[in-house]
Amino acid sequence: MTRLGVNIDHVATLREVRKVDYPDIVAAAHAAISGGADGITVHLREDRRHIQDQDVIRLKQVITVPMNLEISTSESMVDLALEYMPEHVCLVPEKREEITTEGGLDIITHRVKTAQAITKLQAKNIQVSLFIDPDLKQITTAAELGADVIEIHTGHYANTRNKAAMLTLIEKSVEHATMLGLEVHAGHGLTLGNLPPLAVMKNIKEFNIGHAIVARALENGLRSAVRDYKNCIQKALKSV
Repeated sequence: MTRLGVNIDHVATLREVRKVDYPDIVAAAHAAISGGADGITVHLREDRRHIQDQDVIRLKQVITVPMNLEISTSESMVDLALEYMPEHVCLVPEKREEITTEGGLDIITHRVKTAQAITKLQAKNIQVSLFIDPDLKQITTAAELGADVIEIHTGHYANTRNKAAMLTLIEKSVEHATMLGLEVHAGHGLTLGNLPPLAVMKNIKEFNIGHAIVARALENGLRSAVRDYKNCIQKALKSV
């Protein structure tokens, strides 16, 4: 069965807007797991714009599914991953000025740094994934570096009108990676509308989806949340 990893970064984004203790990241993880999530993904960014170190520590202690920790290839972030010991680490590109991850990690340009990170993480039995574009040269390099998994960046597919061409490229990338012995995951920008054509690709073993799931949860749960607060007011008035 194809797995679904749920990225809960944007639950933390909402919390960090006001620097409060809600919504609770652990409660969100439990809700995702009860809904069928096969894994929980969090991106511990260097600027700590959403997920915080304490979130990673708390989640690792209580969740009943594997944690996929997204980090940059910087030595300090790799060292933190070795301290927190998630089951999986996905190495991703990171720029301070970006709104969200804008593309795949260029492991050809950053070959040495990526190789060092992979070696350190795998030495502690952490499965390593590389978040890369659907590019055959990048995929070949991932295999050469000894990565366990590649996660194909699907943002360009999600944002283009010419989805047929991108689907063909992704399909070729999946075939190439599978031939090289890499497990294939995919994620970024995926929604209920654009997911199905990828979901039928037999060698994509896992999808990691966050923003669209959190947005849908907000849409589906807003009526209930408003009702709860309305009832709270009415109950308080009746008690006077």
